[in-house]
Amino acid sequence: MKQTVLQESFPVYVLEIGREETPFDSVDGVCGYFRACIEAHPSAVFIAEFDHLRHTRSLPDGRVGEGIRAAKNLVFCFGITLPNPQALAMRPRSIGIAETDDGFVITFIESPMPVANAAMEDWALRLRQTEAAPA
Repeated sequence: MKQTVLQESFPVYVLEIGREETPFDSVDGVCGYFRACIEAHPSAVFIAEFDHLRHTRSLPDGRVGEGIRAAKNLVFCFGITLPNPQALAMRPRSIGIAETDDGFVITFIESPMPVANAAMEDWALRLRQTEAAPA
């Protein structure tokens, strides 16, 4: 097996949202919003919802950071191109949603596809609207 570098680094997008800034009051509500965004996108497909907090707590030595109330990942793929087999290593995409004492923290790794980044950033920023709706 050989090791290769496809990108110099993978910057992480992070958006912190206070409870008063969004109409959603739980991780499940935020996950439902993102799932609707994914399903409404013409090139995206929803794959799975992973309860990271439950998984971590189930491990004998699992540790959860202070103040994390819930943590889930939504796994999905835009699948617009498949230029080579190596591209599979960077797929699928994932959006992390953590509920903290103060609100929510939304995270995702930058995609090599600008259209995917634009969509995920738009979805996340619209969480701050009083009535967030998928695009």
